[in-house]
Amino acid sequence: MINYPASKLPDVGASIFTVMSALANEHQAINLSQGFPDFNCPEPLIHLADKYMREGFNQYAPMAGMPQLRHKISLKTEKMYGFSPDPDTEVTVTSGATEALNAAITAVVKPGDEVVVLEPCYDSYAPVIRLCGGAPMYVPLSLPDFSIDWDQVKKRVSSRTRLIIINTPHNPTGAVMSRQDMDTLANLLDGTDILVLSDEVYEHMVFDGQEHYSALQHPQLRERSFVVSSFGKTYHTTGWKVGYAVAPAPLTNELRKMHQFITFCTATPLQLAIADFMEEETHYLGLPDFYQAKRDFFLEQLKQTRFEFIPSAGTYFQLVKYDGITDAYDVDFARHLTTQTGVAAIPVSAFYHDKTDNKYLRFCFAKSEETLRAAGEKLKSV
Repeated sequence: MINYPASKLPDVGASIFTVMSALANEHQAINLSQGFPDFNCPEPLIHLADKYMREGFNQYAPMAGMPQLRHKISLKTEKMYGFSPDPDTEVTVTSGATEALNAAITAVVKPGDEVVVLEPCYDSYAPVIRLCGGAPMYVPLSLPDFSIDWDQVKKRVSSRTRLIIINTPHNPTGAVMSRQDMDTLANLLDGTDILVLSDEVYEHMVFDGQEHYSALQHPQLRERSFVVSSFGKTYHTTGWKVGYAVAPAPLTNELRKMHQFITFCTATPLQLAIADFMEEETHYLGLPDFYQAKRDFFLEQLKQTRFEFIPSAGTYFQLVKYDGITDAYDVDFARHLTTQTGVAAIPVSAFYHDKTDNKYLRFCFAKSEETLRAAGEKLKSV
């Protein structure tokens, strides 16, 4: 008999996204759970990828990313946030934002370090911290608007704090950090060596006239931050898995040491296609209106149901509160909604380390109007 080693993550199974998508497929439910569009990416982007594949750009890319793409990222960052990172020493192309998050955490977190994590949160943060020997230090966001209680954050900061992870616009809640939030964070970290990991993959999805405020816009934060973004979100290409990280040269150097042994590089023709398509600024500049229209359309459907909601301020997710319908545990209610009503959602307890159940579900509205209308019809029956 072989004595297999104990699991490094004994409490981690298949992600809730995998579970709910599989359940949706099994029951032929409308899948508003996992965060991906049900419409295609821009046709010119497909043609560009095909062009570069046919021209023979099918071998390894440079580890840090194709120079053309890193240069375009630098130009776009300057246009959007008034800061021009050095494309050679401060920009790294990764195989999706999740890989960038992994590489950033792995680069700086050592055994015994603490990392402040705001909950609910994307489910990859804590497992990577734990694999590095670090300890996630959880701070719950304040209900019902999921704002940050900075006094609670301050209480969690100690001499062992290595990193604070922020996410704006925020998955799963749709909350958006303000300039004042960034100022407060900068003041909190002043005089320390604590680093910041800013997950900004939904940077172009901010609604109702608000603006996304990036850590890259704040000089005091910029010098201590990894900032992560995603072309998958921006160009409706989640399956391409192309993301990037911007960080000061010393942090980028450490991140690349991790990146080269995680994926080494990202698909060459996809990088070149994205670099060319970035010239079409109207696409990403138009995303706030594009997704706000989808949010508003979905909310019109929800108004005819018994679910309660505060309109999402960003991302392509909408939280709904269902405690006026049932007191069922959110995982059980999400399964019931999928199997009996025919609409799949994500239970928000999955984004808490202790499975806190505040009776919220998360719906993805990155779908066609036909899909959202059909889902709305089914949800009216609940």
